[in-house]
Amino acid sequence: MSTSTSSQASAAPSAAATTAAHTANPVHPSGTGGRYARLPLLAGKGFIPLGLFARLPLAMLTVGALTLVTAVTGSYAVGGAAAGAVGIGTALGAPVLGAWADRLGQRPVLLFAAIFNTAAVVALILTAYLVPAAQDLAAAVPVFAAAFVAGASCPQVGPLARVRWMALTSGAGKAGTARDLDAALSYESTADELTFVLGPALVGILASLITPWLPLALAAALTLTLVPAFAVHRTHLAVPLRVRRRAVADAGPMGSPRGAGGTGMAAVALPFLAMVCMGTFFGSTQTGLSSFSASFATAEIAGLLYAVMGLSSAAAALSVAYWPRSFALWARWMVSAVLMAGLAVLLLLPASALPMVLVLLVLGLPVGPLMVTVFAIGGAIAPAGRLGTVMTALASGIVAGTALGSSVAGQLAQHHGYSAAFMVPVCSAAALFVLGAAAAVVLRNGATRRKRTDAGSR
Repeated sequence: MSTSTSSQASAAPSAAATTAAHTANPVHPSGTGGRYARLPLLAGKGFIPLGLFARLPLAMLTVGALTLVTAVTGSYAVGGAAAGAVGIGTALGAPVLGAWADRLGQRPVLLFAAIFNTAAVVALILTAYLVPAAQDLAAAVPVFAAAFVAGASCPQVGPLARVRWMALTSGAGKAGTARDLDAALSYESTADELTFVLGPALVGILASLITPWLPLALAAALTLTLVPAFAVHRTHLAVPLRVRRRAVADAGPMGSPRGAGGTGMAAVALPFLAMVCMGTFFGSTQTGLSSFSASFATAEIAGLLYAVMGLSSAAAALSVAYWPRSFALWARWMVSAVLMAGLAVLLLLPASALPMVLVLLVLGLPVGPLMVTVFAIGGAIAPAGRLGTVMTALASGIVAGTALGSSVAGQLAQHHGYSAAFMVPVCSAAALFVLGAAAAVVLRNGATRRKRTDAGSR
């Protein structure tokens, strides 16, 4: 975007853009209703289920690629490499799609991604069956390329849905809209948790009972039908370019002034690193549970054990909408990280499935609230016109961290056992606390500078 165009976009929105935003958000913030009951009033009744199921293909893609390629080639190495290619592609492609959405608008980017990703997933299915001698990693390069492109082009429904909620609730500091955003971001984290529990389970059921290619085919069908519907849903009108460019002046999520955390994209480094640590926590926990399960049963039950933590995390994320507004974002981050680090130590204690279930049930409780908080801070400090870039970058940080955590914990589990692997989530949670302390300094200093600027302007 040229400099002149950027300056125009920073100006007050046109009458047409303002009308479009009000059309997408017809509910006055002082309306009545429960915290979550108000969300369909803000976005429309169809938006929540549409956004939930439209993100399901992303949750199916990595496990689907692993399952298909492993089944066809009979090689765990090739299957794992294909899954890794999907993860790398997603981590690199998500911020690019987010940046395009900031520049061009969500609708054209999502429509393009839906069509392109569908073709990429179909190509992945075909190459998995057509490439000969696939047990050789060199011969499987076409499979890896298709897997990479499928990951890179996967539509980022979850992060862009958060952008829409932030636009729908940007009420210039009104308490009602701030509470609505609390609820919306809490719901979004819960939706992510649920889909990343449901997606792999659906892949396992379809692949084992019918055929290994069916999960990816279903993911492609869902992408081709649901993502375009999400793209054209009227909520995209709430984030036209001019409104989005102006959003830096609006109140940020949960009462924090947007842009208070620092200047430019550098301020986003803290929440991005936090999401890398969060992904490392996830990946290492999954790998550690696989090693733990293999010690007394089979590694396959690790998915069921991990789902326990996902469900408790999702439930706890919903509670954030009811937390007192005096509980500042930076304080939420630090308290949740301390609880995660302390509870992660309990992973070292169980020797059988039932005690581990209880540990995971409790361990998930601070995870969901911390994810809600980091996404909220990322939205609060996102530079003008870069909200889509920031939200997708945070999501890609989780993907990259998951791959890192799986790799490190896998090496430790291989050579030193599952107890050593479980030290990785402990360290990841401790790193989250350190990043939270740094975020506290940045947010508080930013708020102080803002007060001084406001006082000077008077």
